[in-house]
Amino acid sequence: MTRSRLSSLFAVLVSGTVAVLLAACSAPSAPASVAGDAVLPDSQVGGAVAQLPTQPVRPPPQSRLAHGLAPPTNRWFSGLVFGDKPLPVFPLPLSFGLTQRGFDFGVPTVTSAADTITGGYAPNVSVDLNAASNTVTAYDDASVTIAASDTNGKVLGSTVIAEGSPIVSFTAAHPVSLRVGQPFRAAGDGVWSAEIAGTTYGLRTAGTLAEDGTSLSLKAGESAVWFAVPKNGSLASLSKFAVPLQSVSLAYSTASKQVTTELSYRTAGRKDTLIAAMPHQQKSLKASSCSLGSYPSVYGTMTLCSGTSLTWSATAITPSNTLDLAALGQSQKDELRKQLGQDVASSTELPADSYFGGKALYRLANLLTLATQLGDDSAAKTVRTRLDAALREWTEPKGCTKRAERCFVYDAKMKGVVGMTASFGSDEFNDHHFHYGYFLYAASVAAAHDPGLQRDIAPVMNLLAADLAAGGPSKYFPERRVFDAYSSHSWASGLSPFADGNNQESSSEAVSAWNGLALWAGSTRNAPLEKEAVWMLSSETASANAYWTGFDPADPVYAGYSHSIVSLNWGGKRDYSTWFSAEANAKLGIQLIPMSPVASSLAGDPGRIEKNVQTAVPAGYSVQFGDYLLMYQALAGPDQAKSALKIARDLPEKFIDDANSRSYMLAWIMSR
Repeated sequence: MTRSRLSSLFAVLVSGTVAVLLAACSAPSAPASVAGDAVLPDSQVGGAVAQLPTQPVRPPPQSRLAHGLAPPTNRWFSGLVFGDKPLPVFPLPLSFGLTQRGFDFGVPTVTSAADTITGGYAPNVSVDLNAASNTVTAYDDASVTIAASDTNGKVLGSTVIAEGSPIVSFTAAHPVSLRVGQPFRAAGDGVWSAEIAGTTYGLRTAGTLAEDGTSLSLKAGESAVWFAVPKNGSLASLSKFAVPLQSVSLAYSTASKQVTTELSYRTAGRKDTLIAAMPHQQKSLKASSCSLGSYPSVYGTMTLCSGTSLTWSATAITPSNTLDLAALGQSQKDELRKQLGQDVASSTELPADSYFGGKALYRLANLLTLATQLGDDSAAKTVRTRLDAALREWTEPKGCTKRAERCFVYDAKMKGVVGMTASFGSDEFNDHHFHYGYFLYAASVAAAHDPGLQRDIAPVMNLLAADLAAGGPSKYFPERRVFDAYSSHSWASGLSPFADGNNQESSSEAVSAWNGLALWAGSTRNAPLEKEAVWMLSSETASANAYWTGFDPADPVYAGYSHSIVSLNWGGKRDYSTWFSAEANAKLGIQLIPMSPVASSLAGDPGRIEKNVQTAVPAGYSVQFGDYLLMYQALAGPDQAKSALKIARDLPEKFIDDANSRSYMLAWIMSR
């Protein structure tokens, strides 16, 4: 769950209008950096980890995970690993679930209604392995390997599933006999098929399938490979690509105008396999390798390709913590100085938890930048003193040995850093990117004014960065805890205790997180971290536009859906809803907060912005997130910005979010 929001909750800016540029089932045009290149490796963060108090914030959950693997929180498959019973997961175009004796899978049936697009768990093909237990023995950026064992603990074999793969493969570790719940009939050349719930499923195996079509015997090392055939596809054409999948590896590159992602699907014998591309990956698919059919999904039509890799690009987003005020006139600057003084004077005690506390630091950082730009030395000194003191308190390594708030501990069981005063399930690893993005942004601003401060706060700030984005083997952190390279966006729930898979509501807070991470990386001259952060910032911006605020309504999946945004995306469904409010302003506002300088990427189709806003504020802007809605409205054009500025001057204070201030809101709108 993105967070069990009870009262007012806010989130960040949607990574909206950035278009995805290209995708291809082939090698990238330029070599990408291997994702395994070290980003905040143990040699850099181990000493800082040792300085933090080591304690679990809450007892670790029950899990089905092999010893030595980092707990995979915030993953598309987290619900399969954690909890008393495994929950369904959604390696699109399939859904998949573990059963008491084996597994089920199938292509979801997609249904669109006014407020929800559903494509839930479809256990169409049932496989009985006569297993007593299941354990995740390996996972990577897109695939999961699950070992099935008998009552004596003997491993029977392993099943591999992966995002983008319409294939489920099981490889026997010993001679085994398994049963399929639906009879498969011979289709020639070692291929069998079955028509189930309107979809054709193929089975390719060197094993022996009994005459009844349900009993399959495999020798040690032999595999059974099931695959889903698109309605506009051919069993015969697909069957030659039905080979056991072993793993998926990631590479990425950044350039001045675009970032590129490559996922390589490794199969037995390094043979071509089947790979399904999501809508945001499809702009430049090669027709020759991507003409095998298409699948419906809750995210839109998926195109089926053959090959060994999937490659796509997105517009590169430049990290930013500064508004461009160069074009402002003297009267506008005078107005901002006056309002800035009021905002600085009205600052209250900073919250103690890592979410609202982080937002308060972010607010101070923007006030400091604005004061510096406007030449208000007195205001700058006041804000800087307060921000510096707060950052030092939060980053005191042993702080949690003295107090129960405004400090961090290291959880060695779950391999992560947690704020002692939890909020919205952060002690279950919910929303860490939302929280820590605010800290990293604020730290980058403060450090620019004081190299000594940067030196002092860097050890703990680097741990917050590593909690989100460590890359390469580590004994302290998982790789890129929350970021899903295939989907190009993050997942917000730590343990994902939901039958619809993981989810993310605040696409904009995710964008803000990677902006803060990139700024901190630049501030500390950490080139590998900066490269990774810019890649994630650009990718998340593109996916936020593609699936939250700027989706293509022409895709058949949106027929029957009544809204121009989706406010809460899951693995198996998409909702026009939030965790905390039924109001339209909240559903759009949660995709805008905190409208940082990088939120300029939300600019795009003025008509779409107008439509989104008009739906959100039919009775005016005196609503929750009214400030962010005005700032978003200003992106629709000069006339809209002029109107937004007039309203923003008189917007009641209670409708200005606690990460925002009136002076920053006015400056943001004036700078359009």
